[in-house]
Amino acid sequence: MHVPPTVHPDRSGLDEGLLEAVAAGAARLTPQQGLEIHERMPLETLGFWADRRCRTLHGDSIRTYVIDRNINYTNVCTAKCTFCAFRRDGDEADAYVLDRETLLGKIEELVAIGGTQILMQGGMHPDLPLPWYLELLEAIGERFPQVHVHAFSPPEFIEFVNFFDPPGDTLEQKIRSVMEPLRKAGLDSVPGGGGEIFAPAVRRKIGLGKCTAEAWLTVMRVAHELGMNTSATMMFGHIEGIADRVHHMEMVRQWQDRDLADFARDGGGSCKAFISWPFQRENTPLGRVPDWGFGEGDDPDAPFPGDVVATLDGTGVKESHPLFGRRVRMAGSSAYLRTQALSRLYLDNVWSIGSSWVTMGPHVGQVGLRYGANDMGSVMMEENVVSSAGTTFCLNEPTLCRLIRDAGFLPAQRNNEYDVIRVHDGPESPDLRVEDWSTLRAQRLHQQSEGETPATSGAAETTVPLTVSDRD
Repeated sequence: MHVPPTVHPDRSGLDEGLLEAVAAGAARLTPQQGLEIHERMPLETLGFWADRRCRTLHGDSIRTYVIDRNINYTNVCTAKCTFCAFRRDGDEADAYVLDRETLLGKIEELVAIGGTQILMQGGMHPDLPLPWYLELLEAIGERFPQVHVHAFSPPEFIEFVNFFDPPGDTLEQKIRSVMEPLRKAGLDSVPGGGGEIFAPAVRRKIGLGKCTAEAWLTVMRVAHELGMNTSATMMFGHIEGIADRVHHMEMVRQWQDRDLADFARDGGGSCKAFISWPFQRENTPLGRVPDWGFGEGDDPDAPFPGDVVATLDGTGVKESHPLFGRRVRMAGSSAYLRTQALSRLYLDNVWSIGSSWVTMGPHVGQVGLRYGANDMGSVMMEENVVSSAGTTFCLNEPTLCRLIRDAGFLPAQRNNEYDVIRVHDGPESPDLRVEDWSTLRAQRLHQQSEGETPATSGAAETTVPLTVSDRD
């Protein structure tokens, strides 16, 4: 039976004895201690303790990555998130739905390079019926039975409930009515997309039309009950306060405790990983909001509006500051490392912390391995969402292995369960076989964009150009 570590609310978050116990897994932080650590602990000290905790869980030698492919099957979406540059209403020239053969072709390319998993998410398309998804999953399983299907984030599931009107008296029952046939058709696990920030004041401002935090967490609870693993995400560095970040982690931890207690003995799943990343502002409505301190009438010495509104229990209200939602506080590399390190200390019941090199760049992602992260994520064959917001980092397997090795660890390929497939400790390792690194500077990044190779979706009669571009 799952027994959470002991809390010591009378101790300071900076108390070394408490931190030693947290690193060993014998104690857990309270929200107040988490906030104190974020606000007062020097970054290098926070990194030290996060690294200690990571080594307790994952050892001193191996850090992992996965070979998968992000497949965004449509960019048509009913939500109007202000941080998104990817979504389309459906009548634009570049709106698309991937047809089945195009999508299967992407998986075939993944398998050809040794990939084991697809991460398949899309916009919330109101015109795709449930059979479209079931037949797609069945086709994937028939042609690529070895590929793990990690698909459909919680906001997609909530819209499935809204679109398909499944049977059930409660939201949980309705989600189960949709999720069970998808699981039977070939869904293996559920990704944590759409987490953003759970605090209602923030979520209502930036995620128009997106599900509530409770609905998001309920989707994951049903997935765990059905024996599927999940992940959780947090997008920060916009209008939220620091207390909102801690509250977000607290909600992940609370629901994980509950699900482990309820389902673990019966073979239930769990949240296996937490990944956080800063908001990417290019081409987004939210990105046009002024930075705090640069708007008319701003007092940069006063508290950031998000911090005034934020509370550790998520009950903050927008009326607490007239500029809430009208100013952003972007997060750079130090803020990213601080937030990631805190997540490793705080989320004592989550196995993996992922380093977000996709948004932060390869070398900050590499440093993240010393700030609590045990996993470098995916070899990036394709990415459409954050690249729409101006982020275009791309790494192949040898480069990813080299980054891990240069950080002082052995690179190892993993699967979705975080089981190690192979440890690269010999001369045949992908990075050690490279004789001339200059030949690997150009990387192939697949993106849905205008091009010469159209593919048409039978569901929406939409033309889908697919191009392959070279990026340094």
